[in-house]
Amino acid sequence: MGDPIKAAFGRITDSDPAEVKPEEARNGVIHTVSLVLTKTADALIDPKLVLSWLLTALGAPGAMIGALVPVREAGALLPQLALARKVETSPQRKRFWAVGSAVQGLAAFGIAASALLLEGAWAGGAIVLCLAVLAVARSAASVSYKDALARTITKRRRGAITGLAASVAAGSVFLVGLVMAAGLFEVAVLPLAAIIAVAGGAFLLASAIFMRLNETEGNTEPEEDDGSLAALIEPIRSDAQLRLFVGSRAALAVTALAPPFIVMLTAASGRAALDQLGPLVMASTAASVLASYVWGRLSDHSSRQTLMAAGALGAFVFACVGAAGLIWGGLGGAIGAAAAIFAAQIAYEGVRAGRKLHLTDMAEDAFRARYTALSNTLIGIALLAGGLFGLAAETFGPSPVLLLFAVIAALGSVLATGLDEVQQD
Repeated sequence: MGDPIKAAFGRITDSDPAEVKPEEARNGVIHTVSLVLTKTADALIDPKLVLSWLLTALGAPGAMIGALVPVREAGALLPQLALARKVETSPQRKRFWAVGSAVQGLAAFGIAASALLLEGAWAGGAIVLCLAVLAVARSAASVSYKDALARTITKRRRGAITGLAASVAAGSVFLVGLVMAAGLFEVAVLPLAAIIAVAGGAFLLASAIFMRLNETEGNTEPEEDDGSLAALIEPIRSDAQLRLFVGSRAALAVTALAPPFIVMLTAASGRAALDQLGPLVMASTAASVLASYVWGRLSDHSSRQTLMAAGALGAFVFACVGAAGLIWGGLGGAIGAAAAIFAAQIAYEGVRAGRKLHLTDMAEDAFRARYTALSNTLIGIALLAGGLFGLAAETFGPSPVLLLFAVIAALGSVLATGLDEVQQD
C-alpha cells in the first residue's frame, strides 16, 4: 500500500505521487498545519474588528483605537529590511519563522491579560504595545517564510500548499462569523480576551510544529557588501523586474484597503453595525475558502497572470460598488455590503496568492530574504501613505475613493503584464 501522505500531497498539488519525495510530502503537511494555525490566529486577533471592539469596551481613548491598524501593518512590514541580513546568515530559515510565531503567541497572551487586568488608557497603551511586539515578531516570520517554503517545497507546488492552508483557516473563522450571526457571540471583554488567548495558543503550537520541518542547511554567507543601507536597497536599483513587481504590488494593495470603505456605504451604524458583523465576517471568509486554493493553483502555473486577473477583478468590483454608492447612496444594507465584501475579498486573495508566489519564484535563494524585506518595506510605506484615503473619504465620501481604487487596481493589473513568467523557468 502506498504512502497516504504522498498520495494526498500529489492530489493537492496535482503531482504524480511517484515523483514526490516522502520528506517533501511531510513538509507539505507541516506547512499546511502551521499556516492554518497562524492564519486562524491572525483572524481571531484582527485589529480592525476584535481589538477595536476590545479597546472600545475597555474605555480606551479613540487615538489608541485608531493606532491599532497602522501599528499592526507598519510593524509587520517596516522592520523586514533590517531583519533580512540576519535571516540571510541563518543556516535554517525555519528557526526565524518558529521564533517569530512563538513571540506572537506570547504577545497575544499579553493582550488578553491586559484586557482582563486593566482599563481605560492603561489597557489601551498596554494592548497597543503588545500589538507592536506581535507585529515585529510577525515581520521576522514573514521575511523568512518564503525561503523556508522554497527550500522545502518544489516550485509549481507551493501555491497549492499555501492556498489550501488559507482556505482551511478561513473555514474555521467562518464558523466564528456564523456564531456571531446567530446572536450567540456577546461583544464583551471576557469572551474577546478568551478568543485572543486561543489565538496565542495557536501561534505557540504552530511554532513547535514548524520546527519539525525538514529543511536542509543552506549558505550562511550573504552577498559581499559594505553593510550600508545603499547595499540593502541595491536590488531595487539594479533589478527592473523587482521594480515592476513592487509597482504592481503597491497599486494592487488597494484590494486590502478597500473593505472599510465598502462597509462605510452601508446604512447601518452604531449597535446595528455590530449586529451585522457576523454576515460580513462570513462573506469575507467564504470568499477566502472558495478562492484561496484556486488562486494558489493558478499561481503555480502563472503568478503573473494571477496578478493581472485579480487586479482586473478588483477594478471591476470597486467600480461597481463606487458607482452604486453614487447612484443609490448605499449598498442596500448588510446583504449588499456582504456581497460587495465577498467579491472584493476574492480579488484580494488573488493578489495575495500571486504576489507571494511571484516573489518566491523570481528570487534566487541567496537573495530571497532581501528581496522579500525590501519589497515589504516599500509596501509598508505605501500602506502608511494609504491612510490619506481615509481623509479623502471624510471629505468626499467613500464612493469616489472606491472609484479611485478601481483606477489604481486597473493600473496594477496593467503593470503586471510586464512581469516575467517565473514559473516557466
